[in-house]
Amino acid sequence: MRHEFHEPASGGQLLMTVGEPDFARYFFRDREQKFNALIWNRGKAQVLTLDEMRVELPENTVAALNVSHSFRLERSEDAVIWQFNREFYCIVTHDAEVSCSGLLFYGWREAMPIELDEKEQRSLGLLAQVFAEEFETRDNIQGEMLRVLLKRLIIKMTRLVKMQSPVGALSTSDLDTVRQFNLLVENNYKKLHLVQDYAELMFKSPKTLSNLFSKHSEKSPVQIIADRLFLEAKRLILYTEKSTSEVGVELGFEEAAHFSRFFRKMAGTSPTGFKRSMLVKNKAVDA
Repeated sequence: MRHEFHEPASGGQLLMTVGEPDFARYFFRDREQKFNALIWNRGKAQVLTLDEMRVELPENTVAALNVSHSFRLERSEDAVIWQFNREFYCIVTHDAEVSCSGLLFYGWREAMPIELDEKEQRSLGLLAQVFAEEFETRDNIQGEMLRVLLKRLIIKMTRLVKMQSPVGALSTSDLDTVRQFNLLVENNYKKLHLVQDYAELMFKSPKTLSNLFSKHSEKSPVQIIADRLFLEAKRLILYTEKSTSEVGVELGFEEAAHFSRFFRKMAGTSPTGFKRSMLVKNKAVDA
């Protein structure tokens, strides 16, 4: 079942998909929009295809994805999926820790599953029921009630992240730096490709950022920037008709050759070879 709430005045959207085996039919529409997502896998372990990268989503875990990601599920009928855009939740001033740019979406390791014990499973199940009931309540305060429920969901997941992740051991200042860097990359990756660029915006040295991320993440600042560029490059190559040179220009590369070298370094093949191999792979999976 697909629940949808829209606010025409702000453009805000909140979606909740429950036990929908045909979720893939929404995939192409949703990929063009900027949604954060929380995916609760209630069934056996399954494959989450995250921007054409297959990762395992274990049983009774939640994946938190920010607006940069698009995804598919092997068995969407086993999942509850919440999706919301900035206009719905973050146009309102929220505490930084539980906002669209908070710990859950920009401080937690990418696609790392959040584990739910039996108590948390029951609690999340009840919350999903309340969400479903509120989606059916049509009045002038429905949006505010749904925002309250969404904030409660984000707070619950943020608390679990703190307990299950090394970020819980970081100071508030360090967490703020991690979130700020990740968010700056998301907003500027097409024009700023160097750690030095972001360090200057944050009034920190590149070495300070590198030392912090070595404690917090398996990825260095350099890797985070490169991965975000590569993610968008793959998306543009796979889902648009733009040429390699056009993709390179859109991503801020001055020369097509520079972009081609970057892509080959990341993918191990050329943009053309990557697209060809992915088309063959997807046809084999569909068959």
